[in-house]
Amino acid sequence: MKYTETSKNLFLNTGTKFPRSIIWAVASIKLAASRVNRFLGLLQEDMFRAIEEASMEVMEGKYDYLVTVDVFQTGSGTGINMNVNEIIAQRASEISGLKIHPNDHVNMSQSSNDVIPTAIRIAAIHEIENKLLPSLQSLILSLKKFSEETKDVYKAGRTHLRDALPVTIGQEFSAYADAFSHDLELLKTISDYVREVPIGGTAVGTGLNAPYGFDEMIIKELKTITNIELKPANKFRAMRLLTDLVTLSSVMRSIATDLYKLSQDIRLMFSGPFTGLNEIDIPSQEEIAGSSIMPGKTNPVTVEATLLACAQVIGLDQANQIAGMLGEFELSMGVPLIGYNIVTQALLLSEAMNKMSSVVIPSIKPNKELLKNYAESSPALITIISPIIGYDKASQISKKLAKNVTIREILKEEGFTDEQINQILNLKELTKPGIPAKNMTK
Repeated sequence: MKYTETSKNLFLNTGTKFPRSIIWAVASIKLAASRVNRFLGLLQEDMFRAIEEASMEVMEGKYDYLVTVDVFQTGSGTGINMNVNEIIAQRASEISGLKIHPNDHVNMSQSSNDVIPTAIRIAAIHEIENKLLPSLQSLILSLKKFSEETKDVYKAGRTHLRDALPVTIGQEFSAYADAFSHDLELLKTISDYVREVPIGGTAVGTGLNAPYGFDEMIIKELKTITNIELKPANKFRAMRLLTDLVTLSSVMRSIATDLYKLSQDIRLMFSGPFTGLNEIDIPSQEEIAGSSIMPGKTNPVTVEATLLACAQVIGLDQANQIAGMLGEFELSMGVPLIGYNIVTQALLLSEAMNKMSSVVIPSIKPNKELLKNYAESSPALITIISPIIGYDKASQISKKLAKNVTIREILKEEGFTDEQINQILNLKELTKPGIPAKNMTK
């Protein structure tokens, strides 16, 4: 494999290899192209049969170890295209006993410039449909279930990390269920854009050296091979601009941002057990030692692994924004990097969300009594009577709460009876719209 071996002297040698889905996508294009070329009479039958068999073997992953070109290579992705061409040509020659050329036969009617921009989009949709969407849907279901289970579990709300009015755990987690539901819709919307592929554009988008109608025929064949719905793109746009993939990356950044915030909240709620909030337990996190020196210590290990994954996804999005601007005129120069990053982001998010929805969320056990005590101890509870006594007086009274005087004691000083106080401090009423104190008369 002459090109592949020579490339090692010129490309970077970082050891960063293309993920399985991109190799699979490139090989699927080779398979589809061979079928169309044979149908159009451009490729003789015995060569076609050999290329078809070899392409299928590459799709199955039999020769992944031979895909040795680095991700940090020529910006068009010619390296990965030629690497796969040479693998298929070599294997097809073995199968047929014929001399099958990587460019003349395997790459017939194609260019790296339309193959790789198409392949990275196919790989992206493959990861979205098979991993990212299912994991996001599972997380949403897990959050909705937990939110419903804890709709009557009361706790102190916090703003600026300071005590605020009461909320329920269910209300807090419903926020995340709703956020991820919106993320899901964004992901579906951008997926339709990413399905537009430029195969058939050959070198600069004009389709020179590809037969008339090749683009529509190969897209139809690719749908059959990959089971992915694809559409023909404006080839000049999809070869020079990767905006659709940059936008997909930004949607994954949004998912990562929401997941990061959820993980941080869970981590804070789990802090303690004696010098932190200790609002929840997460028994699943006890399965592994939290410290190599402190016996019995439990850490939110899955949650923290998720935070690391989110940080990486957000960082890769920044790289994608820059890579999306690389290149001038007819061709983007950020193709291999964005392809690698997009697949990596999808894999990281899928694994993180699967772990959160299966290991963390269902395992959370609220410490209900402690949560209730926190809710009833917040200085912000003075807000309840501010509609009656006014904001300024309520501000003065709230300073007493900060000195360990209870809200009940303060309300008694203000002339409320025990029955009225119980009504005012009914946590159920304090976590929904209304003005409880307006119903009271002293």
